[in-house]
Amino acid sequence: MQAFRRRIEIRSRSTTTGGEVRAALEDDFHHFRVTVHHKDGIVSAVDGASPRHPFTACPAAAGQLQALLGMALTTVASSVTRHVDASEQCTHLLDLAGLAIATAAVGLARRRYEIDVPRENGHVTAAHLLRDDAYRLDWKLDGGRIAGPPPFAGVSLHEGFARMALSTLPPDQAEAAIVLRRCAVIGAGRLKNIDLEPHAKPAGRCYAQQPARAPLAIRIVGSTLDFSTRASALCEGDARWLAFATET
Repeated sequence: MQAFRRRIEIRSRSTTTGGEVRAALEDDFHHFRVTVHHKDGIVSAVDGASPRHPFTACPAAAGQLQALLGMALTTVASSVTRHVDASEQCTHLLDLAGLAIATAAVGLARRRYEIDVPRENGHVTAAHLLRDDAYRLDWKLDGGRIAGPPPFAGVSLHEGFARMALSTLPPDQAEAAIVLRRCAVIGAGRLKNIDLEPHAKPAGRCYAQQPARAPLAIRIVGSTLDFSTRASALCEGDARWLAFATET
């Protein structure tokens, strides 16, 4: 696997009762979908699906998204982490729900992110993001820090990144930076054979990693795919669903 790749596709439409947003995310390790319905500026229904996931416990995390019901639409995607306990959520479903909610709040009909994180050479690599409006980010990475360019040079990929981005960047640029930061961190997973891990680690960071669940969250061997040379295949199976041509 030469590069970690992720695509996020979001579509929004008006309905007789308000609006509906459909969002899909696919990368080497994951394939998730989220649907958000809203009325009068409030999340009125939310659902998630897990077409491809690393652990057997992951699909059950979709039910945790119900904690977002009643949340006001906001242009800040990461606001979902202040509305729910993120450690009891699937990280990727929650991220996707936040992006769907922000897309509705801004009033966009569509949003797309393409992310590419090449394989590390030592501790050095890069991370690239391209958005559908041609906005892009190109970072140099050295270990757990961004080596450049400004204004990200010297910033840690770990503690405090979202706070820094939201306090110093315009909202849409902060959103893109937070999306890329997530991929820069999880892209390191391609450096090891995760199929050798029998179950989720009891780290408590997400739904499957809660200590009570982790031993029962069995690794789905073979669920990791390689999109290094076929980025166009990402979210390919979501096209009709995103176009509101099918319900599932």
